[in-house]
Amino acid sequence: MTDTPVQEMSFEQAMKELETVVDRLERGEVALEESITLYERGAQLKKRCEDELKRAEEKVAAITLDTDGNPTGTTPVEGA
Repeated sequence: MTDTPVQEMSFEQAMKELETVVDRLERGEVALEESITLYERGAQLKKRCEDELKRAEEKVAAITLDTDGNPTGTTPVEGA
């Protein structure tokens, strides 16, 4: 586990750490208190990944295409 705050992580960093957390929890080789800490960190990492995926999906959805299917720009994203 890193000391990097979850909100500062890229999607890739958060996903990699989440995989490590899940692996450690599945092996069951950690004490109860550490398991709780890992679970809480994993929940934060999962949310970060979901938020980043949603943001990426919104960007893709905002791409506008011309009649030939070529990207021409983006439409403004609501709330951005």
